[in-house]
Amino acid sequence: MPTSPSSSPSALPQSNPSPSSRSQSASQPNRPTSSPESASRHASSSQPKAPKSSPKPVIPSQPGPPRSAPFRSWIVWFAGAVVYVLAVFHRTSFGVAGLDAAERFGVGAAALGTFTVLQIGVYASMQIPTGILVDRYGPRTILSTALVLLAAGQLLLALADTYWLGLAARGVLGLGDALTFVSVLRLAANHFPIRQYTMVTTLTSALGFVGALAATVPLTLLLAGPGWFPTFLGAGVVTALVVFLVRFAVRDVPAGTVRQERPRASAREVGAQVLVAWRVPGTRLGFWTHFSTMFAPATLGLLWGMPFLVQGQGYSPTTASSVLMVLVIGAMLTGPLFGALTSRRAERRMPLVIGYLVTALLVWAVVLGWQGTLPLGIVIAAFALLSVGGPVSTVAFALARDYNPLWRVGTATGVVNVGGFVATTIASLLVGVLLELAGGNFRIVLSALVVMLLTGAWRMAVWYRRTRAAVFVAESRGEDVPVRLRRRTWDTPECTPTACR
Repeated sequence: MPTSPSSSPSALPQSNPSPSSRSQSASQPNRPTSSPESASRHASSSQPKAPKSSPKPVIPSQPGPPRSAPFRSWIVWFAGAVVYVLAVFHRTSFGVAGLDAAERFGVGAAALGTFTVLQIGVYASMQIPTGILVDRYGPRTILSTALVLLAAGQLLLALADTYWLGLAARGVLGLGDALTFVSVLRLAANHFPIRQYTMVTTLTSALGFVGALAATVPLTLLLAGPGWFPTFLGAGVVTALVVFLVRFAVRDVPAGTVRQERPRASAREVGAQVLVAWRVPGTRLGFWTHFSTMFAPATLGLLWGMPFLVQGQGYSPTTASSVLMVLVIGAMLTGPLFGALTSRRAERRMPLVIGYLVTALLVWAVVLGWQGTLPLGIVIAAFALLSVGGPVSTVAFALARDYNPLWRVGTATGVVNVGGFVATTIASLLVGVLLELAGGNFRIVLSALVVMLLTGAWRMAVWYRRTRAAVFVAESRGEDVPVRLRRRTWDTPECTPTACR
């Protein structure tokens, strides 16, 4: 989102009014805030009434760490990021273990797809509850719980010898995985100022790809060598040991800061909080941005990239796993670069998102339109370009951070994170079902991903315009908004001074 007159909104740091603006407002008479009806009642009343408060800000104030974060905050973040690395490893392990799982459990493509659909479905369904839990209990407690669940799920998978027990194990893994990313981002929101938040978010995603990298060739070699049971048993034990790191190194808030305890809320109050976060145009824009940018590389990396390359293109499993590494390495290299480009110049965010979506459409046009086997160079280039979707999707979390007050950031981040994983769940299920219906024709099957990409891009465009409109409303009401926008012909006045549809 833009920070210059000719740019579009992506980040609106919500700081308190500057001293000059406060002094200017103090020297001017108060503006009337009541409606004509209330003014008429006031005129007819003989008793004086207290002046009404000013309208609720469109963009809430959001205090945070005012300066660059100290070294201790980086230690806290890194410890949390280690948990995320493990979660990504567990999440993506079926990318290369899928064929072994199909043989171990004696299932076909549709049943194999159920493993990922269940795991990602659990992940997606838990994002909003995770945000609420993080806001209520703090990220340190939730990260510790996540590690226990991840270790238990991997140990259960090591012992599983039936399809249903394997499904249960992946479901437990999905539950533990669901608790990690939102918790780490809440740590970042508590310990880092807004101007550093985008960089820390992209670094978190980039570091997470280390786990995805470990789940490619290294995991393939372990499964071919020691085998299924020792590999997943060892992964579970290592995960359990990291609990001690979290308890020792992670603190919910910076030293000298008291974490604000929020009172217990009823189910109705929790639902209202989620609904408020969802109604924020910036949150909705983040949801559809995450939906559009993340699901393609996730679907290929989590499950269907290996079958596409081995069964659809005829490459060996070793070559295919090496190509899958391109998804990981590409995201690792472009993540920090993307964070550097957008952390200081927020106006670059949405243009980069749009540029990625256009590139992804061109990639799919080449992959699906190519007659015969794709040359290895084309496959590597296609996977490298699609890998950028991971870093680009982190724009969604910056939007959640910018447009919501700090105490609601966990909930808003959970809402946004649902988008990409709902898309990944739908895509994984579609590919598995269509493979059996289409007789293994990947060209027909992967066309469904293009339809999903176009749908997400359309909804993102709708909420991009509405978010810009919300910024214009905030400026028209004299709110302290450091982003100055220039109206474009495609802008829409869908927000009024009292509401945004």
